[in-house]
Amino acid sequence: MTVIYHNPRCSKSRATLALLRERGVEPQVVRYLDTPPDAAALRAITVKLNCSIRDLIRSGEDVYRALGLGGKIKTLSESALIDIVAAHPKLLQRPIVIHGKRAAIGRPPENVLSILQP
Repeated sequence: MTVIYHNPRCSKSRATLALLRERGVEPQVVRYLDTPPDAAALRAITVKLNCSIRDLIRSGEDVYRALGLGGKIKTLSESALIDIVAAHPKLLQRPIVIHGKRAAIGRPPENVLSILQP
């Protein structure tokens, strides 16, 4: 099972989805702005990516500045940041592709090819 956390307005997300389909992979498409991942899903994503939620936060988003995260992101706990991203899915890096127990961020889109290998 392959899942893509997708934003159709994002060119990298569209390119990643197209790349998957070109490779014969028809993923479950989760439009994460419409159906945001909850805290448990975000924790699972960070485990599969082997990263911190900090690595998945888009600092260029207006909501990042509105929440004042720039000055406090280093001091907030992982759990607090996960809750913030769950409440504000625009902060989530995109696209994220999960294939079985592995995951990759499609920036660039070719990054996802490595997780499709057995």
